[in-house]
Amino acid sequence: MTPATAERLYKSAFHLSLFTIFYNIGEGLVSMIIGYSDETLALFGFGADSFIEVMSGVGIAMMIVRIGNNRTASNIRFETTALKITGTAFYLLTVALVIGIILNIINRHKPETTVWGIVISLVSIGVMLWLVKAKRKVGNQLQSDPILADANCTMVCVYMSVVLLASSLVYELTGFIYADAIGAAGLAWYSFKEGKEAFEKAGGEG
Repeated sequence: MTPATAERLYKSAFHLSLFTIFYNIGEGLVSMIIGYSDETLALFGFGADSFIEVMSGVGIAMMIVRIGNNRTASNIRFETTALKITGTAFYLLTVALVIGIILNIINRHKPETTVWGIVISLVSIGVMLWLVKAKRKVGNQLQSDPILADANCTMVCVYMSVVLLASSLVYELTGFIYADAIGAAGLAWYSFKEGKEAFEKAGGEG
């Protein structure tokens, strides 16, 4: 691979990271505001997860810049710190979601509507699938494990969007009172799983 080609690919990877960051900021704000307004725990938790993805995206973007500027430099300490911060944030989100689920079940709380959860999850699935494909293409061309790992992280966003879509559809179609709590539980499981994997990659005991 020529230096010019490598530089172009690293630039593409960086732009994909920036898009991921700004998209998740927008998605997170909209999801949390509407989730709070409609009292939808699953949508609110989905929005909170978007901001954790922003943290991860910032770490990846900085890593790409460092690798692009000096491809022989060691990024181990930087990667480890970023992974531990991300893992801790995922664990905190898991705890918050579990507490919310317990309170919702005790109070037999149900959201006002989950229509926005359906809309936001459908948009997210489309955007994230495109991002996964683009990141994997660049990552494979550069043979970069961090970029490929970032693509896998984005794929988890697709799974979480599917969970949100399913729970939102069930509630909207049937009015099943625990659909929102079940959806939030699915998000909590994925959040815990991502936190554990982040610590394992960092060499911790997560």
